[in-house]
Amino acid sequence: MSEYLPIFIYLIAILGFAAFSLVAPHVIAPRKKNAIKDMPYESGMDPTGDARKPLDVRFYLIAILFLVFDVELLLIYPYAVAFNAQDGLGHEYRPVVFGILMLLFATVGLAYIYARKKGIFGWREQR
Repeated sequence: MSEYLPIFIYLIAILGFAAFSLVAPHVIAPRKKNAIKDMPYESGMDPTGDARKPLDVRFYLIAILFLVFDVELLLIYPYAVAFNAQDGLGHEYRPVVFGILMLLFATVGLAYIYARKKGIFGWREQR
């Protein structure tokens, strides 16, 4: 049990710091409220109009396409590292991995061409 004593002390210190960090602002901070402090901050400009304006659907399409391409590129990285490492990928598996990577690149390319033909990247163009 004595070998766990430093861990318990560290855990108590962490919990104490977290509790202090949550309680201290409520105890120490000044509480002078006025209309200017209660107003929402909009990058130094006075807020006008409604904050809940609907966004264009193309914004969401761009965001989803970014996630798709980003995840597919993340899938390529481990193959590239293993392909280039001396002790990573065996020589018998290199053609198979290369074929899988080419299939992945083809999928990314087809997705890009499809999105381009649908006009998703045409932000400024009106439909």
